[in-house]
Parts: sequence; C-alpha cells; structure tokens
Amino acid sequence: QVQLVESGGGLVQPGGSLRLSCAASGSFFSVSVMAWYRQAAGKQRELVATITRGGSTTYADSVKGRFTISRDNAKDTVYLQMNVLKPEDTGSYSCYAAITTTAMGVTLPYWGQGTQVTVSS
Repeated sequence: QVQLVESGGGLVQPGGSLRLSCAASGSFFSVSVMAWYRQAAGKQRELVATITRGGSTTYADSVKGRFTISRDNAKDTVYLQMNVLKPEDTGSYSCYAAITTTAMGVTLPYWGQGTQVTVSS
C-alpha cells in the first residue's frame, strides 16, 4: 500500500522558518509530480508549490521568494523550506504525489495526512 508520510510542522514566530518533509513509502514504480497544498481554517485548499521529477518548480505568488520546494528522487521525498513565515501562512499543509504503481501500471494521485503549521507570536 502506497503512503505519503509528512513531518516538520509546528508553531513558529513570524519571520521564522520551518522545513516540511514528505516521503512516499510502499510498493510503486515511480513518483512523478510532487506538490504541497495548504488549507487555512474556513478557506479553500491552496496550491503552494509543485516540482517535477526533473526539478522544474512552480510557486503560488503568495510564497514566491520565501518558500523553496525540492525533492530527493532516490528517497522519493519532497521538502518545503519555508522562510520569513507570516501569520497568513498558518494552515494544514498536505503533500501530493502522482505515483505509478507496479501492480496497476497507471498513475494515481496520493495525499499525505497533513501537518499543521502555525505562525504566531
């Protein structure tokens, strides 16, 4: 069974930094696009950043210049380095991965369970 396991959330003061990690585990053939989403209380889920297997990235305008997405293909892990955090960055952050399983031979979307990030003084 394929799972995405996240870590690294927590409470941080405005201007601080956090690093989120998300590792894919289980039996699968390959991981293509990986991404981070976030959802604040009472708001719709927002796409924060994406990264292809080749390393091409995209960012939401609200995080450009502050957040960096990266990945380690050997470990099937995606990271989100978040700097200069603001209170409006508070929310539940979830990772996403498009994974091709060996059993089915098709690419399916998988989601992590979410990790809470709270930016507050």
